[in-house]
Amino acid sequence: MTELSLAFAPQTPADLAAIQKLEERAFGPGRFAKTAYRLREGVSPDLSLSTIARIGGMLVGACTLTRIAVGGAPVLLLGPLTVEEPFRARGVGEALAQRSLEAAKAAGHALVLLVGDPPFYERLGFVRAGFGQFVFPGPVDPGRILFYELEPDAKARCRGLVTSG
Repeated sequence: MTELSLAFAPQTPADLAAIQKLEERAFGPGRFAKTAYRLREGVSPDLSLSTIARIGGMLVGACTLTRIAVGGAPVLLLGPLTVEEPFRARGVGEALAQRSLEAAKAAGHALVLLVGDPPFYERLGFVRAGFGQFVFPGPVDPGRILFYELEPDAKARCRGLVTSG
């Protein structure tokens, strides 16, 4: 990543159209059927916690955090984490996620969930959730549910149905 002149910043409303196009290229139209996308329907991301990466004026990546709840307790949902194809495997995704997690911790949040690729996210400190702790409202591979504690023992305080914030 050091050879890239990346600039990181919080997302703004002006970035949303470019982020949607990036997600469309990366994940295609089938993304809307996934449970994590369905949870985010009609819920605006927390722009102060969500991060973008640019090279010059070009958006090359975005990490979005959205407020959700687990059993009524406030939680954040990470995703999508998207990086333009030529910039993948260069540390951009990891840097985006770390900046968003740092912003969430600084803002006083306790727990972040995601549905994603365990080998990638475990490198960032995410842990696979125990079976049944977080119950998503649609089909989700339980082996892909991960969490990141921003406060010690935050996971122990959250159990139950995952709902939109």
